[in-house]
Formats: sequence, C-alpha cells, structure tokens
Amino acid sequence: MAMPKQRITKDMVVEVAFEIARRSGMEGVMVKNIARELGCSVQPIYSYCTNMEGLREAVGHKARSFIGAYLASHIDKRDPFRSTGRAYIQLAQEEPHLLKIFLMQERKNITSLKDLYEAEADPQMAQAVAQALDLSVACARQLHLHMLIYTIGLGTVFSVSSPGIPIDEIFSQQDQAYQIFMNDALRKKGPCNENSSNL
Repeated sequence: MAMPKQRITKDMVVEVAFEIARRSGMEGVMVKNIARELGCSVQPIYSYCTNMEGLREAVGHKARSFIGAYLASHIDKRDPFRSTGRAYIQLAQEEPHLLKIFLMQERKNITSLKDLYEAEADPQMAQAVAQALDLSVACARQLHLHMLIYTIGLGTVFSVSSPGIPIDEIFSQQDQAYQIFMNDALRKKGPCNENSSNL
C-alpha cells in the first residue's frame, strides 16, 4: 500500500526556506531548492509564494525572531551590557548568514540614529546601564548606541572574513572600545544630560 503524500503547508515552506537561508544565505532560497528539501514538485511552493519577495520577507522575520531569542539566551544577567555585545559576536561566528539577513533587512521610517536606536534596541538596556554606571539615561543611551554600532561593525567584519579572525581578538577589540566609550560617557556626564534631545 502506497504511503499518502505529505501535505505541504505554508509554514513548512517558510521553515525550509529559513533553514536553507541559515545554511547558505538568502541567495539559496529558490523554489527548486525548497521543493527538493520538501520532496515535492515546485507547484505547492508556487501556490503559497506568489512572489519570492514575500517569502524572503517571511524568512527575514523568522531570522529576526531567531536572533532575538539567541541574544536573550546568551546574556549574562550580572553583566547584560557587555554580554550582549559578546553575544552578537558569537552569533556572527555561529550564524553568519542569519546575521547578514538581519543586517540587510530594510528599516522603514528611519531618519536618524535616534529612530534606529528606538526601533532596534531593548529600552531596558539603557536603564540597566544608567543604574550600573551611575549615568543619566541619556548618557546610557548614547553609550549603548556607540557600542551597538561598533559591535555590529565588528560582527559584520567577523562574519565575512575568511579563513577567519580569532574570536578572542574580536572580543579584545570590543573590550577596548567598551572602555573608551564608557570612560568618555563618565567624563561627559553633564553634557549628556544637556544634549539628551540628540538621542
């Protein structure tokens, strides 16, 4: 007796597309590759994906959720600020394709670094940094933004380097930047308060 054919669902298509993107990047997300993974013809894929842009957008959302969960599970609650930065670098090492997908997603309605910070950053982080370092929230937000920009830049370089930069070298560079940015924030406590409208 023949086994009944597996019913292909939209969730299955998105999940397989995500796994392909995770292994080989978004450029590998093609109908024929998804069909091969699912063991079906291309027809069920086309019935759910009228255009590849919509499928890639769904993969992008899934990548963003994955990264959020990854970072949350790698943060040391005793040192959330620095451990978040290290988690980004570990992510770049372990999931370089997902990091690239996340970074290359279009950010709509962003007209300033303040907009970007508010859209991307965990608002609790600035509060935690302010409390831990005895800074104003405005100074803490500025420090956090500096480290986010620097860390994402390092993570990008790390994820595209071949055969690869030792992760300890990346962590060392990140720690140096943290000290420089933190010392600057501590030195300029007053000006941060005065210029809080900038961020």
